[in-house]
Amino acid sequence: MKPVSSTRLRLILIVSAFFSIGAYAASKWLAQDLPKAGRAVVVPGSKAQVGGPFTLTDHTGKRVSNEDFRGKHMLIFFGYTFCPDICQIGLQTMGASLDLLGDRADRLVPIFITMDPERDSVATMANYLTNFDRRLIGLTGSVDEIAGVAKAFHAYSTKTGGSDAGDDYLLDHTSIYYLLDENGDYAAHFAYGRSAEQIAAEIARRL
Repeated sequence: MKPVSSTRLRLILIVSAFFSIGAYAASKWLAQDLPKAGRAVVVPGSKAQVGGPFTLTDHTGKRVSNEDFRGKHMLIFFGYTFCPDICQIGLQTMGASLDLLGDRADRLVPIFITMDPERDSVATMANYLTNFDRRLIGLTGSVDEIAGVAKAFHAYSTKTGGSDAGDDYLLDHTSIYYLLDENGDYAAHFAYGRSAEQIAAEIARRL
């Protein structure tokens, strides 16, 4: 076997180090990006760390907690009523998924949680939901309450439009469907853009 020259060996070591550093940096970036992507944070040997206890106000003005939905699966979508497109499509897809599930949808609670509590009052949420499936439950709350539930689900939102936007700002926000089981534990999540047929099929396998 022909020996490797010292010059070539140095080149191989430099290239290997370059790719090792790049791979490490990429892994760190992906780890930091997981919450923004709405992906489950999983600890080996445990359940995914997504979701948790919450107490918010529904679109009828009633205070509710996660315990009120115990015994049923929850399908949760985060958004806001001033959303120009993504939330409307997302909620329409949720409604279509329920229709495809038929009677099995009775074991599922579809929930829309606002990321914009400063504008999404109970009345605003109630009016907005008249455009969608009647089974949808809208939840709002104080800024701190919404921040708490968003953190638990690794959901994020960022105002856009500049400092002069006033009340006309938009939100860049997580657009993931979260499925929790009958005990309130994370079961699955579905990326925005999945069809109602795909989501219904995945949910049906877990009901």
